[in-house]
Amino acid sequence: MAYNRVKFDNGVTCFVRVPLLLGPTLKTDYPEIVRTARISNVSFLFAGDDAKFKIKTGYIDSDFLTMFDFPLLFGNTETALNDPYSVILTEKAAMRFFGREDPMGKTLLLENAVSMTVTGVMKDLPGNSLFQFEALVPFLLLKTTGPYIDDWRSNRIETYVELQPNARLDLVNESIRGMIKTKLNNTVESELFLFPVNKIHLYSKFENGMPVKGELTQKMRLFGVITGLILLVACINFTNLCTARYSKRAKETGVRKALGGKRQSLIRLFLAESMTVSFIAGATALIFAWMALPVFRTLMGNQIILDLTHAGFWLTGLGFVIFTGLLAGSYPAFYLSAFLPVKVLKGVFSVADRRLTLRKVLVTLQFTVASALIMATWVIHRQISYAQDRETGYNKAHLIYIPFSGDIRNNYELIKQDLLNSGTAISVTKTNTPMTQSWDNIGINNLDWRGKDPNARDMVFTMFFTDADLTKTIGTTIIEGRDIDIHTYPTDSTALILNESAVKIMNFDNPVGEIVAFIDKDWHVVGVVKDFILESPYKPVAPMVIGGFNGWSTIMHIKLNGQNRMADNLAQAKQIFNQYNPAYPFEYNFIDEEYARKFRNEEKMGTMLSWFAGLAIFICCLGLFALVAYMAETRRKEIGIRKVLGASVSDITSLLSKEFLILVLISIAVASPVAWWAMEKWLSNYAYRTNIPWWLFVVVGCISTGIALLTVGFQAIKAATANPVEAIKSE
Repeated sequence: MAYNRVKFDNGVTCFVRVPLLLGPTLKTDYPEIVRTARISNVSFLFAGDDAKFKIKTGYIDSDFLTMFDFPLLFGNTETALNDPYSVILTEKAAMRFFGREDPMGKTLLLENAVSMTVTGVMKDLPGNSLFQFEALVPFLLLKTTGPYIDDWRSNRIETYVELQPNARLDLVNESIRGMIKTKLNNTVESELFLFPVNKIHLYSKFENGMPVKGELTQKMRLFGVITGLILLVACINFTNLCTARYSKRAKETGVRKALGGKRQSLIRLFLAESMTVSFIAGATALIFAWMALPVFRTLMGNQIILDLTHAGFWLTGLGFVIFTGLLAGSYPAFYLSAFLPVKVLKGVFSVADRRLTLRKVLVTLQFTVASALIMATWVIHRQISYAQDRETGYNKAHLIYIPFSGDIRNNYELIKQDLLNSGTAISVTKTNTPMTQSWDNIGINNLDWRGKDPNARDMVFTMFFTDADLTKTIGTTIIEGRDIDIHTYPTDSTALILNESAVKIMNFDNPVGEIVAFIDKDWHVVGVVKDFILESPYKPVAPMVIGGFNGWSTIMHIKLNGQNRMADNLAQAKQIFNQYNPAYPFEYNFIDEEYARKFRNEEKMGTMLSWFAGLAIFICCLGLFALVAYMAETRRKEIGIRKVLGASVSDITSLLSKEFLILVLISIAVASPVAWWAMEKWLSNYAYRTNIPWWLFVVVGCISTGIALLTVGFQAIKAATANPVEAIKSE
């Protein structure tokens, strides 16, 4: 895949979109390149005889179908898109338009203007595919239906490149590096390079021009580490319980050795037992994973599948089960097989009480893992709440936006008046970008104003454009001056509003009336608005220039009337849009819902960590419960004698609980600095971030201690209240 690496004052940025001319030029000028394919993703309205849908569509070169493996159920990959007015549909799209009829040769109307003939049907794309489209049209169609800008300065297309089998990627990158820079007469610091498609999923993030591990890689690594820790906790339980029961198996071991059993055979026996448990657990886990997969898909929002037909899946799973069995069973096997038969058969097999044993270390380790996961979960949810509570700077309630399509642009004023007159909306404005995204930016070097620092750099301004009533519609606050209104003030076509961040950077004492030059115009400042969040709620608000240039508008924002029911507002708005734009479906987006999506990744991570933490603490408690039960059983006579001599229930409970509670407290002391370090590193990715208060570790410590106390206390009280006569009477 072709990338364009461009140097700016504030660093190096990589763009996945490149000039339209790049693909054909690479194929012509470089023999190492077999073929190239361009793709531009858009949403088109297609209409059949009885159906009309807006679907994801890709403009593609003819080589696209041969470069990638997209098998056609109907049609020929070599000729399907030779005609500029041909279209290939996916199975799902063909079913939507034609039902079970044969779609081949039938026509669809594109954007109510261009007649397209169905020349192919391909299999539906899987959910994890890099490409997500329902229709493909020839790239030649772009010349007749869209802006075909064959300028080396226009980066607006994705281009894929196939190399000769013996070509070296590094050498090809070296030869094409300066291609775009040369085409632009060295006016930009640009470098072209190719990046392997098979690495895009995991390494598609670039920092300062270099590929780094992307979000998916980080998540996989994070969840992999957590899964490994939980598995470790489970293995610790197995090891602890096996070694705790050594007195029950000691005589068996002694007898086997006395009868000629070798230590190696005993090790194999105990490992076989561990492996059997591991295989049973693996089979059970596979069943549970298959049953939980739909829930996990919903939780993660990804199309995750269990490919039971793939040999690699079974080989990996088998290796994992064997590794787990060996990990959990190795220590007990070597420990039990080391007993001396003479001492064991005499009953001398208990080890001296030591302050530090492997069992204590393992109990401490597993509660350290559980406590650290609880702390991490709390910090993530705290960060999400911190960002959600941040003042957005505008009012999201009852605010929707509608992208321009069809006749909306031409009938905008009529639609606006009908919305206002009907009481459906209280304010309407048009902009160049939705309130939750930033589509246009400009570097500080391309802006000029009075008193500008000539050395100012490393700054990008957001460009926002509107016609009128912006502040009324979005509900932001005007600090100085007034709103833009190109209808009331004709000169407002070059009016400018600055946000607070822009005023600080420009160092204006009285910004209203100042002149700011960009896009070959002088813009006069008419107002200053409070900072509002346009992009990530985790980042500082960027400096913004809001211009009154009408020609760049592609989005319509509508403030619906809060006095009406939302359903009534939308029904009335649909009628109005259907009247003025009948050929297109009424599609709208709620600003508050889009803003909420900005927290989705963190919310997913927090939810997953909550489940992991809960599972870890549950496994820890199971192990602790079993250990206390076993300890109470082995000390049954001691407890009975203590009760006969006057020990109270609280004394016995304290005796059995004290050791384990000390281990839990140690684990909390170890987990706290580890969790603090890990979460500080995670929070460093966010400019707008919460802090980690000291009391959080105290609260988590109390929670972990309380859980352990309940687990230990139940068995301890049960043992303390047992009849001492039953415990001390002779067998």
